[in-house]
Amino acid sequence: MAEGDIFARLRLIRTAQIGPVGYRQLISRFGSAAKALDALPELVQRSGGRRFTIAPGAAIEAEIERVARLGARHLFVDDEGYPGLLAELDNAPPVITLRGDSALLQRRSVAMVGARNASAAGCRMAQTIAQGLGQNAIVVVSGLARGIDAAAHRGALATGTIGVIAGGIDIVYPPEHAELQERVAAEGLLIAEMPPGTEPRARHFPYRNRIIAGLSAGTVVVEAVPKSGSLITARLAGEAGREVMAIPGSPLDPRSRGCNQLIREGATLVQDASEIAELIAPLDHRVQPAPMASPQFDFVSDAGDAERRAVHELLGPNFASVDDLVRMSGLPTAQVQMVLLEYELAGRLERGAGARVRLTG
Repeated sequence: MAEGDIFARLRLIRTAQIGPVGYRQLISRFGSAAKALDALPELVQRSGGRRFTIAPGAAIEAEIERVARLGARHLFVDDEGYPGLLAELDNAPPVITLRGDSALLQRRSVAMVGARNASAAGCRMAQTIAQGLGQNAIVVVSGLARGIDAAAHRGALATGTIGVIAGGIDIVYPPEHAELQERVAAEGLLIAEMPPGTEPRARHFPYRNRIIAGLSAGTVVVEAVPKSGSLITARLAGEAGREVMAIPGSPLDPRSRGCNQLIREGATLVQDASEIAELIAPLDHRVQPAPMASPQFDFVSDAGDAERRAVHELLGPNFASVDDLVRMSGLPTAQVQMVLLEYELAGRLERGAGARVRLTG
C-alpha cells in the first residue's frame, strides 16, 4: 500500500464519529480514503450534523513515525494477512497495530479469559490448559489483564500467544505486566486498536474484548463473576457464531458463578485442552481464508430528503435492525445505508452489535 493511501486511511479511521462500519461504507462508496475525506463535509451537512473536524494530518504523521520507531506496523482490514475470523465481524477494526509474529494470526486460536482476582487454582488451571492448547498447535489469545489472562499468556509463551490490549501499542497496563507484555511482543504477538500513546479507559475494554473474541474460534472462561468483562467477551463470541466454553466451579465461590451461569445458558462445559481442541475443529476451515477484501456495500445512489424522512421516522432511541429498516421503509438497501451513514457522521446515530442502530440526537 502506498504511503499516501496509508496516511489517508489512517486519517479517515482516526476521525471522530467514523466507526468501523462507516469506514468501510465510505471506502466502498467513494473508492478511496482520500476521496471519502473530501466528501465528508457535504455528507455531514446533509443530515444537519454539528461541526465536523477531520483528524489532523500532523497527528497521523506522528502516529506513522511512532509505530515505525516501535518496530510495529499497521494492518488494515482489507490487507492480505488480516485475520479472516476477525474480518467476519460487522464491526471488525479497520486497522490494528501489530508488534511481533504476525504469522500467528493465520493459525488456529482460542481465547482464554477470566477473573482478575482469580484463585491460585484457577490460574494454575488456566496455565495448564494454555500449555495443552499449545501442544495441539492452538494459539492462545487473551487480554494481558491480571489473573487468568496473565496465567494463560504465560502458559502459551513457548507455543504461541496473542495479547490484545485496550490502549496504544506502546502503553503497558496494568503496570506490573511490563515484562510480560514485552515477552508477548517478543515471543508472540501484541495487538492494539487504539493509536499509540492512548491510555486505556473503561470504554476501550469492550472494544478490546470484541477483538479477543473475533480472533478466536472459541472462547474459554475459567473464572468470572456475574456481569464481568469476561462474560461480555463470551457473549460477543456467541454473537459471532463462535464456540463458547466454560470451566465449572464450586457454587460457593463467587468467581465460579459466571462460568456456571454460562453453562446453564448453553455454553459447553470443558475440563481440558483436548476437549477444547475437539470443539473448535469444525471452524478450522475458516482460519486461513483467501485474502479478504473489505465488505462491499451496494451504494447505487445517494439518498434524497424523502428517503431521509422515511428512515428517520423508523429510527428511535431503541436499537432496530438495518434489515427491518429496509423492509419497513420500502427503500433500496443502498439508500438506507447512505442515510444511516450520514446520521453516523453527524453524531446522531449509534451502531450496536448485529447490524442494529439507534438515534442518539
